Amino acid sequence: MKLLFSSGAVVMMSSMVLQLFGLAFVASVLHAKHEFSTHLVTAPHVPVVEIESSVVPEKNYIKINESALAVTILISGEESEWLFCTCKKNSPYVSLNKSKFIHGIYLKKAYPPRRVENLSCVAEQDGKLVSGFLKCKWDVVGGQTEDSQTNYTVMVQYDSVTHRSETTLFSTTKVNLGFFPHFMHLNVWVVADNLLGTVESEHLKQDANEFVKTDPPSKVTAFPEEPFPNSLLIKWQHPIEDVRIKLTYQIRYCQSGSHTWTYIPLEDTDKVITSFRLQNLQPYSAYVIQMRCRNREGNSGPWSNWSANETKTTPEDRPRSKPDLWQLTGGDHGEEVQIICKDPKHANGRITSFALILYNKNGPLEQEIIPADQNQTSSESRVTLLKKISLADKQFVRVCVNANNSKGTSPEACLILVRSSEQTTVEKLKVWTQEGQMFVEWKRPNNTAVSEYVVEWARHGKTDWQRENKTTTRTAIKGNLEKFVRYNVSVYVIQSGRVWKLVHKETYLEQGAPEQGPTINKSYPAYDNAHLVWDEIPLDKRRGFITNYNISYRKENEALKSIRVAANDTSYTLTELLGNTKYEVWISASTVAGSKNSNPHSFTTLRYAPGTIEGIVVGVSLGFLFFVLMALLLCFLKKDVLKENFWPQIPNPGESTIGNWSPDYPPKEETPKENCVSGVSVLDVGVCEVKLGFEEDKTSLSLKKGKYLSEEHSSGIGGSSCMSSPRQSVSDSDEGPDLADSTASTVQYSSVVASSGYKGQTPSSHSQHSIFLRSESTQPLLDSEEHPDMSLQEGCRQVQPPPRPSLFTGAENQNSMESDDFRLLGVEQHDFCPLREDTELTTKPDSLSADTESAAVSSYMPQLGGYRPQ
Repeated sequence: MKLLFSSGAVVMMSSMVLQLFGLAFVASVLHAKHEFSTHLVTAPHVPVVEIESSVVPEKNYIKINESALAVTILISGEESEWLFCTCKKNSPYVSLNKSKFIHGIYLKKAYPPRRVENLSCVAEQDGKLVSGFLKCKWDVVGGQTEDSQTNYTVMVQYDSVTHRSETTLFSTTKVNLGFFPHFMHLNVWVVADNLLGTVESEHLKQDANEFVKTDPPSKVTAFPEEPFPNSLLIKWQHPIEDVRIKLTYQIRYCQSGSHTWTYIPLEDTDKVITSFRLQNLQPYSAYVIQMRCRNREGNSGPWSNWSANETKTTPEDRPRSKPDLWQLTGGDHGEEVQIICKDPKHANGRITSFALILYNKNGPLEQEIIPADQNQTSSESRVTLLKKISLADKQFVRVCVNANNSKGTSPEACLILVRSSEQTTVEKLKVWTQEGQMFVEWKRPNNTAVSEYVVEWARHGKTDWQRENKTTTRTAIKGNLEKFVRYNVSVYVIQSGRVWKLVHKETYLEQGAPEQGPTINKSYPAYDNAHLVWDEIPLDKRRGFITNYNISYRKENEALKSIRVAANDTSYTLTELLGNTKYEVWISASTVAGSKNSNPHSFTTLRYAPGTIEGIVVGVSLGFLFFVLMALLLCFLKKDVLKENFWPQIPNPGESTIGNWSPDYPPKEETPKENCVSGVSVLDVGVCEVKLGFEEDKTSLSLKKGKYLSEEHSSGIGGSSCMSSPRQSVSDSDEGPDLADSTASTVQYSSVVASSGYKGQTPSSHSQHSIFLRSESTQPLLDSEEHPDMSLQEGCRQVQPPPRPSLFTGAENQNSMESDDFRLLGVEQHDFCPLREDTELTTKPDSLSADTESAAVSSYMPQLGGYRPQ
């Protein structure tokens, strides 16, 4: 590309253009007709440039002559850009851009087309024919830009006829041939083109049938034949007619469950055949069979897909290998042995029974036929328990076993059982896991002739083992191991059929977090501590080795505290707790892969520390004992005072001072104002002198005005004494108040005694005297005084008083004066011996006869209401 401009022109590009792409061009300056005729011309105008290309690679600026300049710029980006050229001198004809001429070119960038690689084409089978569409694919070489993309077109030519595919930007397409041209040569290629040019790929020139991909062989079946337990017969059908295409076949097979295929050589099947016999197979083994085919001419066409799996089992044959005999020891000294075995590796059929023979030094001990478990289908993993033997009374036992199937008996396997005291061990057993496998390594025993080793791995309820050569000291366990399951891996030494003592280790193929946490079954809270006891996680729930326990506890509204406990502990005592406080606790069990919490457990500490209650009880008991002792001491020292307060002296009324008086003779030596025959009268306000005689004289009785008692007083006979009031006892006496004062704190014991005569008897001519006896005492009544039913000892009969009426005054109802007077006085009415009205007391109170004194004591009536305090 050339730029034509006058002398002094400068080629300019933006900084971005300089960084992203390059361009080589030559600028020629035409001779100007005058000094101001400066123009820019680019010739030729290139619309697209190739990325990473240059025209003049020597230098960026090359001066060709006085009127030409060459500039080389590297194109390195994929986006289109502008290229500008500016004249160096100013021009009067240009008013813009500082009076300078500017010429620009918009450059589109593109990659040149490249020849595609790995072109392949296929015509697939469609029913019984071959499809008329030829599908092709290739690998793209080189890049594309948005402004200049590369288009691809597939060209197919045969018999001077050319077929084109539709143009595409992708790497696959198909060509419609109409009808597939069998047995004709095809020429196939790909054309790639863009703005920078066009290029063709290599041409594929081959027979049309070499482009055909047929369906896999149809109706592939396998047949076992009883006379041939080591072979299977395979049959199939052609997927397409031979007149169109002749095919060759390929067969592969493997045992069921295996992923290692065995291929039949192609030369064995490079024929037009529809059957084949597989040989050298294992009897009574399941095999999976597949087939495919392609054009036999040239052996260069595409293979069909593999057919569906065809699985068949070879016929049974007599067992060709020994049963795998082994033992499990138990008891304290290994004296109990379980004899177990696995089916022979080459059982060649279903094992139906085992023949067991036991020997000792003297020969066979017993023989037994043991049926095999027919419910299990996998012979390799089946373990059969044959017999349990006790070695307590035997030095050794030799066990031999044969396996039987429907075709015959296996070779014999023998094992010598010995007591554990006669056994030895291997050394330095190491077990580890790597990339999903478990490896075992051990050290060969010294001075021991080893026949073979047995590597055993056992889990709860399941045991498996494998045998290793005598030169082996390291191996990988070949059984199907499970994750998160604990295995006990052991290595045994076999010497001439004798089993030597094991060495074992526990391990996991892979560890995980426990499936459940420990169970807190008991807690024993005290005042400031609590003892926790938990159960270990069941072995099948641990999923790994327990590395430690973590106890977390807290009380309400406080932060959680944690304590780490060793893995072999199942109890712990929490300390520094608060009394009478509820705590919540969890225990987590941890493995290397994680941890699991238990269910929350709560407990409340005791209110008192140990010994506090006992101390309180002892202190209270000692204090009470001290109090009792002090009380007893006080009682001993103050016994007289206590006796006087709690057990006062009760004087004998018979020994008390008795005042004898009568209504005619008051207690003091003064003349009564008026005679009164007193049967019962001791008045609180004044003594009423009543003349009491026979019944016919009652109407003549009269009461003096103002001599009645108030209702709050009672008689001194059988009730509260009138002297119990602070008022006067005898109102007719001039010294009544003195008498009341003198008797305010005393209890009045009063009685009216007749000197002679009884009620109802005719009075004699002798004079009779009514005597009132009174005793003043500070003591309460005697026990006999509190029983009103007691009768008088001397000839008087007790009469109950009628109901007490209301108080009245005056001389009314004098006919009932006797009973009314008693009711007013609040005393019980008694019948006394009649006295003469004119009888006078001539005998002094201290000269009364003994009979009179006795009558005075015995005629005392108790007070009904007790006595009133004074």
